[in-house]
Amino acid sequence: MERTTHILLLAYPLQGHINPLLQFSKRLVSKGVRVTFVTTTSIGNSMEALSGHSISVEIISDGSENGKDSESLDAVLERYRLHVSQSLAKLFEKHNSSQYAPKMVVYDSFMPWVLDIARQFGIDGAPFFTQSCVINAIYYHANHGAIQMPIEEGASISLPSIPSLRINDLPSFLCDKGLYPALLKLVLNQFSNILEANWLFGPITTTESLALLSLYNY
Repeated sequence: MERTTHILLLAYPLQGHINPLLQFSKRLVSKGVRVTFVTTTSIGNSMEALSGHSISVEIISDGSENGKDSESLDAVLERYRLHVSQSLAKLFEKHNSSQYAPKMVVYDSFMPWVLDIARQFGIDGAPFFTQSCVINAIYYHANHGAIQMPIEEGASISLPSIPSLRINDLPSFLCDKGLYPALLKLVLNQFSNILEANWLFGPITTTESLALLSLYNY
């Protein structure tokens, strides 16, 4: 049977983020979906093993070839965003003119700006959260001001449906905003446009146990 429904998947270029989306890609293929797995030049060579698989692989530029060893983390993340945004626009344009135009792009939640680019080409989007539901819930509430940072030693944090948390239960950069400010911004920005997405996906306990966290009418 010909695969007519086409979905693009874009992973953040870290192994712990690629693996869950790759497992999800295999699940989609098993359901008869045409899948294109999109990765970037900084990690693209490691995806060669998929060349004989039913999952198509596209490698786009992330600007890593022009990177400098002296770059700060903020500069690296901004360069990544700018280059991938440009590369994705070209990729969406190419696939939209193909026989099987993509219906949706599933992207790592660390890249919420992908949704805005996809919508410009009439493609719906869904973030995929690679971390556990509890961690995502902590970041969500922190982003909405329910966790006052920095957190004082001995303080107790109460969040909906989660046992009481203390400072040792939380990521270190939530307790000290100056520790890793670029990473703090990255994890909190995951929720910047979450209500505009069509679907939300993520693993429940392991990378093989995938589940729909929330579903909007699509």
